[in-house]
Amino acid sequence: MLMRPVRCLALALALSGAAGLVACGRDTATSSPTSPSSSATTSGGTTSGAVSLPAWYAQFGSAVQVSVDGTDVVLRTTSVPDHPSYYFGAGHASYEAPHAGMQPNQNRIVGQTVTLRVPAAPSMASTPTDTPLGPIGVAINGVVFFNQYAAQRQPLTFEILSFDRHNGHPTPTNQYHYHMEPLWLTQAGRARLLGVLLDGYPAYGPAEAGGAAPTGLDSCNGHTHATPEFAAGTYHYHFTEAAPYLAGCYRGVRGSVG
Repeated sequence: MLMRPVRCLALALALSGAAGLVACGRDTATSSPTSPSSSATTSGGTTSGAVSLPAWYAQFGSAVQVSVDGTDVVLRTTSVPDHPSYYFGAGHASYEAPHAGMQPNQNRIVGQTVTLRVPAAPSMASTPTDTPLGPIGVAINGVVFFNQYAAQRQPLTFEILSFDRHNGHPTPTNQYHYHMEPLWLTQAGRARLLGVLLDGYPAYGPAEAGGAAPTGLDSCNGHTHATPEFAAGTYHYHFTEAAPYLAGCYRGVRGSVG
């Protein structure tokens, strides 16, 4: 049985002098994540060639406002998690004490609007592009995804110690985010759809529908095959236990974030 990431990393650091990360698994929380609800709309399509909202966006919860503008899907969120966290601060209804081995940072969760514009019909780029620091996509519960780096593109090795038990933490500007598997969401299924990246391609958990680990992942941490949401197949990313954890690069033509 796998340990929670922060706890097992803390043990690894103690034993190995921070020689490297250890593979960590999912959360064991007994409560369930908020079920996604259909918050998607098709308003705002004013550009010539406007498209309909793809059906799979119905899996995004009410924390994400989803609409179509021309050929883009627009997702707006405040990146406030729907689960408990130390980073809400004592006295908040969703505050919980740090778990064993956690080394909290000094930041707190503060909602701040993030708008992502992604292609409704994603396409492969001629050359993959590196994912930047900051939001690279958004989860179905409205929390933004970050890549595999800490500030100044340093490895996450020590920063992982500050993750709450759901694998998230806030930046110095108080924006909560996930770098690694969002354990609050994957407790409902490790193969489930978890969100979308800025190039419009979906992100899935660290398992395939049959329970096996994904194979044949490319340098961006993705591959192409059928999924429950895409019977004809599509390129998609997977969370993994090793860097880049989600996506080291965009395989598709990227949208914008603001």
